[in-house]
Amino acid sequence: MNDEKHECECGCEHDHEHEEMETMILTLDDDTELECGIIGVFEVEGKDYIALLPTEEENVLIYQYKETDDDVELGMIEDDDEFEKVSAAFNEIWDEEDCEDEE
Repeated sequence: MNDEKHECECGCEHDHEHEEMETMILTLDDDTELECGIIGVFEVEGKDYIALLPTEEENVLIYQYKETDDDVELGMIEDDDEFEKVSAAFNEIWDEEDCEDEE
């Protein structure tokens, strides 16, 4: 699985806290494993996506997300327009949540 990277540019002051997040392990195309904090699952135009934050990085990874009976499937966002829409939705959601936390 290749990394789709997205930098958080929400404008609010906040720390990305890994300790408070539930985590999952991604196995990448080269069979290396990457531990990520789960920021959240969100919907854009009827599809589910997941935002992950690798424990040793500042860049958010966004994937298509599908829950099956006993597993989770992540998929790459291949289309640039789709990725832009999903990134914008993530920024809007993240911005709203962080700004509410600051109040």
